[in-house]
Amino acid sequence: MWLAFKRLSFGFALIALTSSVLLISDWNRRRPTARRVPHLALLQVSSLEAAEEAAQGMMDGLSESGFTNGQNFMLTRYNAEGDVALANSIAKEITDGRFDLVLTLGTLCLQAVANANKAGKAVHVFGLTADPFSAGVGLRRDDPLDHPKHLVGVGSMPPIAETFRLAKQLFPALHSVGVLWNVAEANSAAQIPISRKVAADLGLVLLEANVDSSAGVFEAASSLVARSVQALWIGADVTILTARGSVLAAARKGGIPVFTSIPGTAQQGALFDAGANYHELGRLSGVLAGRILNGTDPASLPVEDVQPLKLLVNTQARKGLRDPWRFSQDVLQKAAVVIDETGVHEKTATAAAS
Repeated sequence: MWLAFKRLSFGFALIALTSSVLLISDWNRRRPTARRVPHLALLQVSSLEAAEEAAQGMMDGLSESGFTNGQNFMLTRYNAEGDVALANSIAKEITDGRFDLVLTLGTLCLQAVANANKAGKAVHVFGLTADPFSAGVGLRRDDPLDHPKHLVGVGSMPPIAETFRLAKQLFPALHSVGVLWNVAEANSAAQIPISRKVAADLGLVLLEANVDSSAGVFEAASSLVARSVQALWIGADVTILTARGSVLAAARKGGIPVFTSIPGTAQQGALFDAGANYHELGRLSGVLAGRILNGTDPASLPVEDVQPLKLLVNTQARKGLRDPWRFSQDVLQKAAVVIDETGVHEKTATAAAS
C-alpha cells in the first residue's frame, strides 16, 4: 500500500509539473508583444514609378524610426496592379488578424483595406493618396483627428494649379488642354473639379474624355487631339497612367506635348512632370508607421495633408511639336531632373529647391 501511495504521489507531482510547464509556455506565447517581432503587410496600387518610389520611401521612413525589415519587423509585400477585385481579395487576406500593421499605397488600396478592416483587427497606415477625405473611409477634412482609431495616414493632392501655371509659362499662347480620366477612380473624381477651376482661372478650355479601362485610352486621347487641343494633361489616375504610352503616342501623332502631375512620365517622353515627391510622401508614411510601432496610439495622430513638390523636365520632348514650348533658365534650375540631348541629369534636393 505504501508503494502504491508513493506511486500515486509521484503521478500527481508529474501532472503538476507538466501543467506548470504548459502554463509557462502558454504565458510566454500570450504575453504582450513587446518582444515579438511585428509582422507588417504592404499593399501597393501598382508597379508604376510613383508607387515604387513611395514604397522605398516608406521603408526608409521605417528605417529612420529604428525598424529594419528582417531584423525587428517582418514585411510581406502585395501588389494590386490597379485591379479592384485583386485589391479587395488581398485586403481581406491581410486584415484577418495575422498582421499587426498594414501599410497601403494608393487610394484603391486605402479603400479596399479600410472596407475589409472595419473591425480594426490591424492598424492601417496609408499613403500615396490624393484626397483621402473624399475616399469614403470615415475621414473628415475639417478635423484631421476624427478618423477610425485604427486608421491614419498621409494624403497629398497633386499640385494641379502649379502644373497648369507652368504649362502656361512654357507656352503663353496656350488656350486648350485635354484630359482623360476614369470616373470610377476616387483620385480623378477629386482632381477633375479642381482642374476645371484652375483652367478657368487661367483662361484655358479643358476638354475631357472618359475611359473605363486602359484599353480605351489611345482612342480617347486621339479624340481629344482631333478636337485641336494644344496639350494633354495626365493627373493621378491609375487607369490613364497604366496606359500613358498610348497618351504619348496620340500626342506625338498630333504634334502636341503631354504634361503631368505625376513624376515618372517625363523619362518616357512627357514635356514635364510637376507633381509630388513620392519618395518623400512614402517616407512620411513610414515615419508615421514607425511612431505607431514605437507605441504611439494611432487614434492620437492626425491625418496629414502634405505636398512636397518635384519637377522633372524633358527638353527633348519639344522636338516635333507644332507650337513653341520654351523652358526658361529659371525652370531648368528648379527642376529636380532635367532630360536633354546628353542624358538624364538628377540634382540633389537642395540644388533643385534653390
